[in-house]
Formats: sequence, C-alpha cells, structure tokens
Amino acid sequence: MDRTELAAFLRSRRERIGPADVGVPAGPRRRTPGLRREEVAQLAYISTEYYTRLEQARAPRPSREVLTGLAQALRLTDAERDHLHLLAGAPVEPPPGPPREVRQSILDLVDRLPGSAAFVTSATLEVLAWNELAAALMEDFSALPRRDRNLARRAFLGPRPGGRRLYGVSDADAFARHAARRLRTAAARYPDDPEVTGLIRELLDGSEEFVRLWASHDVAVAPTLRKTFRHPLVGAVTVNCDALDLADRDQQVVIYTAVPGSRSEEALRLLSVIGTQCMDAPR
Repeated sequence: MDRTELAAFLRSRRERIGPADVGVPAGPRRRTPGLRREEVAQLAYISTEYYTRLEQARAPRPSREVLTGLAQALRLTDAERDHLHLLAGAPVEPPPGPPREVRQSILDLVDRLPGSAAFVTSATLEVLAWNELAAALMEDFSALPRRDRNLARRAFLGPRPGGRRLYGVSDADAFARHAARRLRTAAARYPDDPEVTGLIRELLDGSEEFVRLWASHDVAVAPTLRKTFRHPLVGAVTVNCDALDLADRDQQVVIYTAVPGSRSEEALRLLSVIGTQCMDAPR
C-alpha cells in the first residue's frame, strides 16, 4: 500500500468534483474546490475521521468495500478505480468469466464498416457481434446457437451435426495454433469460470490436435496478416486481417479488408449485395 500516493490521488479526485455533480447543496462559505471531506465520507458510507486519515496518509489499508464506496462517491472511471485499488494494495479482481457484452460504440463501429467484414470475439473466441458482410463471407452467425459461434470449437471439432462449416480458409493450421494460445491465456485469466474450463475440457477430449497444441504451453499470439476464403459463390477472397484489442473487455475487433481495385474487393462488394442468402445456395 502506497499511503502517500493514495492520499494524493484521493485528494485530487475529490477536488475535481463539484457539489452539483453529486447532488450536494453548495451552500455558502465553500472556500475549497470540489467536495469537502465529510461529503465524500458520507457518500462513501464511511466516517469522516477515517477518510481524513486516508488523505493524510495515516490510515490502515482500506477494505475492498471501502474502496468500492470511494470509487462510487468520487465518480471514478474504470481506469481510475483500478488505479485506486492498486495504490491501496488490493488489485481489482478479474471478472468471473470473459465479458460478453459489447460496448454500443463498438457495435456502431462494426456496422459502419460496409466495405469490410468485421466481427467481435471474446477471450475464448466466441463471436459476439458481426456486420452483414462478415456473415456473408464467413457464416450467418445469427442462424447459429451460441455454442456454435465459438471459432475455437469449430476449428478443432467442426460444425455441429447437420450444420454448415465455415468456408475454408488458407490459414487453418495457423488459426488452430492461435486459438490454442488464446485459450491458454483465457484459462489463466479465468481459472474458475465453468464455460472456459468446460470448453477446454471438451477440446482436450475431442481433438488430438488441440491436445498437442495445448501441451506446448505457448501463449504468444502471432498476428495473421492475410488469409484467403474459398467462398462457394464468389470464389477465392483474399483479405488483409487486422485485430484491435479492447483491453477493458478482453475482446477483439477483427476487420477483414481487400486490397483496393483487386478482384477480392469486387467479390466483397458482390457479397455485400447478396448477403446471407448465399448460405443456402448450392455449392
């Protein structure tokens, strides 16, 4: 616990909040900026004496409950809340499982990329969101139950009986290595999550390839810069691959784009018109 830094951080956050921000009457004779110490203490449900000692770097380590109350009282952002816990020697515990909710701004971003196939994956490679072109190029994810939207499961175990397989790609082996490494990281980050442990157990029981890759204990993920889809209607589609990490959600935005003026760009343009109706077309 860094008492000096914790005291300075609390003081700086208190001074930046005005009474009106938290519904506290300003009243007369307010000589200092921001909230008074007693006001923060009241909002955090702790004693004024204890909060004063925190700002004077004289208090014992606050409990997680106290830190939660302070974060709420001081209107801390997620990053500020994490920093508060670190200064207090009580790092924020990770969520019990990989976050599945995608921020609205990311959903809007994915939808506003009409010339690119874009989708969002979780820490376990579950496809959480996608745009229409991604569905036309890869799979109509909306027609699949949630468990079949997991790209790692499909890479090692194939589609469910009677289901459609993702159209063949040129980097199947590389993606299998990528998936095993992503799951190794997820297992360390969410060791008690039943979905994570269940998925890994399922892959170990059903795939010799996954057993071999899992035994390597590799965690470094090499980026895939380009891949080719073999689509039944428009033929080979070669795309550049970019992945944007969303650290706060442990998610990735994956974006596939074609080289301007290429045949693949024409193919993507055609798929954007055809849409997912091509999924039922004879191959």
